[in-house]
Amino acid sequence: MTAKYSEDSIRTLDWKEHIRKRPGMYIGKLGDGSSHDDGIYILLKEVIDNSIDEFAMGVGKSIEVSITDRKVCVRDYGRGIPLGKVIDVTSKMNTGAKYDSKVFKKSVGLNGVGIKAVNALSDPFIIESFRDGEVKRAEFSKGVLIQDDEIQTTDEKNGVQITFHPDEEMFLNFRYISEYIETLLKNYVYLNAGLSIFFNGERFLSKNGLLDLLNENMNSEGLYDIVHMKGEDIEIALTHGRQYGEEYYSFVNGQHTTQGGTHLAAFREALVKAIRDFYKKDFDTSDIRTSIIAAISIKVEEPVFESQTKTKLGSKDIGPNGPSVRNFIMDFVTSKLDNFLHKNPVVADILHKKILESEKERKAISSIKKIAKERAKKANLHNKKLRDCRIHFNSKDEQKSDTSIFITEGDSASGSITKSRMVNTQAVFSLKGKPLNTYGLTKKIVYENEEFNLLQAALNIEDGIEGLRYNNVIIATDADVDGMHIRLLLITFFLQFFPDLVRGGHLYILQTPLFRVRNKRKTIYCYSEEEREKALKQLGANPEITRFKGLGEISPDEFKHFIGKDIRLDPVVMKKDDSVSGMLEFYMGKNTPNRQEFIIDNLVVEKDEV
Repeated sequence: MTAKYSEDSIRTLDWKEHIRKRPGMYIGKLGDGSSHDDGIYILLKEVIDNSIDEFAMGVGKSIEVSITDRKVCVRDYGRGIPLGKVIDVTSKMNTGAKYDSKVFKKSVGLNGVGIKAVNALSDPFIIESFRDGEVKRAEFSKGVLIQDDEIQTTDEKNGVQITFHPDEEMFLNFRYISEYIETLLKNYVYLNAGLSIFFNGERFLSKNGLLDLLNENMNSEGLYDIVHMKGEDIEIALTHGRQYGEEYYSFVNGQHTTQGGTHLAAFREALVKAIRDFYKKDFDTSDIRTSIIAAISIKVEEPVFESQTKTKLGSKDIGPNGPSVRNFIMDFVTSKLDNFLHKNPVVADILHKKILESEKERKAISSIKKIAKERAKKANLHNKKLRDCRIHFNSKDEQKSDTSIFITEGDSASGSITKSRMVNTQAVFSLKGKPLNTYGLTKKIVYENEEFNLLQAALNIEDGIEGLRYNNVIIATDADVDGMHIRLLLITFFLQFFPDLVRGGHLYILQTPLFRVRNKRKTIYCYSEEEREKALKQLGANPEITRFKGLGEISPDEFKHFIGKDIRLDPVVMKKDDSVSGMLEFYMGKNTPNRQEFIIDNLVVEKDEV
């Protein structure tokens, strides 16, 4: 029977209803805070972006951020919102100052949406604007104005203070991980010389811009001193390391474009051209770019991003009357880098040797690589190891951020996940047992080992993570000694050959419950002894307790609870002082005591939240 389609079928949602009904359009995925791009961090970013724009206009040299019990407070010392417009700019779509390009010429936020999304998705949301000895305060709940205070006098300095608590109806069991917040705030100060940001009392400040950013994020010394180049509306820092892969940090108008865009593509092209021209040799692109660590920041007038979350630049031109982004970056890089290499022959010699070494290794594995590709191509037609999903991260689908692949051990575990997964966004890759220890081996092993080759093909990361097919790469093993060992072996594999996957925040460990505690009325799944004790008190006398020894013991009907909206993921995070080579040697080389303790303490962030 066809549903009746009439005038009554048509309805118009007001601004807050639309944001709450389609939050993905405004903040990407909701998430629980375990991923650096989850919605709670986008809310924080949208508020800070407005403060950054004030600083960019020359007003307000400090921003204070505090997070206590999941309540966020951001105070800036800019000009303050005109008091008569405080409610309008926080609750009326397409209202803001940034449409006037004379006031905000190269702003982060241009469409007047961001702060409204924070308002609609928070409970409460409180805004206070301090301006010339007066203050206007308003309080909202889920976008609904619940308190509108009269303008009063104040001794506070000019600026804006916003306090919000993400709505627990929208963000389930969320938590803020302080390391993600610190990375976000540090990026702001690297891109805004002279700006101080205080986070729960700790001060972040940068004097050397992108040079500081690379020094902060590099886990080992570069092959040569960082090349730092600055011009009007552009800044670049680069060096080569000893790791596999390519590592980039790209920014537009102070916005961290984690998915790159036209500016990053232009930089990668320009780098290759500049080096080929300097050495007068047609080096292979991969030999030039492998092991590079680089950061690029540009300023674009009225930037066009591919989504409201502004993670990928779509602009083709610097401004209405300016050159194309590609030509602007190409001219800058080819000129500046060529000059630098001519003036620094020692660096030029080191870089030349690095390129030749990469060329030698690439040619050494070219024959096995060709065979491996053919094998992977045939296997992909009937790949029993991979149960794929329908949507992928390298697509343009709205749900692409939700895409995940579970790397499991054995048929029973992969069977349970396969039967209970969401087929649109969740894939499963099944290991046949413990994978090979790749510590100390060259990339040749990735092609020689069928399982690793198929995994590489499934993820589509052979030539870098730009084509990554799943946003979340999740290691799902038993929580016993064997399962821990498999985790270590897989993390070793990714750190050794694809460290940018780890640095990009894509690698996770799946938490699964250790106990099921239930009575006739209620079932509680417990992930620790503490949660088990709490469940026992809650359920009262003589509940049934089941100890799960492995993933294969959990039925598909139950498993869907652990990989659905309540999924618990521990991100695998590289810390500032973690050297990849030193870390791998510590727990995968001869010095093997305390491996398990080491991996938990140093790679998996579990409790570092605010």
